Amino acid sequence: MNQVDIQQIIEKVMMELQTRISQQSEDKIDKKEDEKSFHYTAVDWLTHVPNPKFPEGIDELRKVTPARIGVWRTGTRPLTKTILKLQLDHAAAVDAVSGEVLDSLLKEFNLFTVETCYENKEVYLKRPDKGRVLTEEAVKMIQEKCVKKPQVQIVVSDGLSASAIEANLRDIYPALLDSLEVNGLTQGTPFFVKGGRVACMDHIGEILQPEVLVLLIGERPGLVSANSMSAYMCYRPRKGTVESERTVISNIHSGGTPPVEAGAYIGTVLRKMIDQKASGVRLEL
Repeated sequence: MNQVDIQQIIEKVMMELQTRISQQSEDKIDKKEDEKSFHYTAVDWLTHVPNPKFPEGIDELRKVTPARIGVWRTGTRPLTKTILKLQLDHAAAVDAVSGEVLDSLLKEFNLFTVETCYENKEVYLKRPDKGRVLTEEAVKMIQEKCVKKPQVQIVVSDGLSASAIEANLRDIYPALLDSLEVNGLTQGTPFFVKGGRVACMDHIGEILQPEVLVLLIGERPGLVSANSMSAYMCYRPRKGTVESERTVISNIHSGGTPPVEAGAYIGTVLRKMIDQKASGVRLEL
């Protein structure tokens, strides 16, 4: 092999090496771009009004509300970024309604499951009344497994957002148990209601006759949060209870009332209900 052949081989190897390095660099850049596109934060979604007349006012409003304020536009339409975020939030809301709470999560807190007469998601959305009544099998299971006439009965339900239970239960539930202990309250046998509406607590009240009942339930999802939970509380719930007789802590999620804080506060409210023998509009907080 002469000097010319060796030189050609070296040049060929160098060209191949350079091509590989260039390709690796492109792949690395593409990977970084992909990672960035799938890890948007709240700041990444923000848009700004160019040259606003009152910039301090826009900033102040944005600090006190998660609503879409100052999103700006292109022509007569919202910016592409705003439309994409709207579609993302809408998809999250649909998933929250149609999703189901994982059995593994319920097992963490030893919650057995009963169902209402909701039949399926479509019927559940069209017939709220079916989510207020438990099935005969559910009634039998509750009677067999639960303590009768407890001081506090805890019930968890997916409601209109299974995502709310997934996102908040691990924080709110332990805080609630600690709060009950601090306030000198005892609880019955907690359980999970699949396909429940708020008024299912009245049917449960008829079966177990607790002094107070607290229902942790997923709220109707919106385009700001699909993970919001509510805690409905009632003194001696029974069939015929009207909404004004319930006390509620709503908007429980990471961007609203923190779940740990809500859990701690619920015990205080339940203590006052028992002391005053009242709930809803008759309760003095």
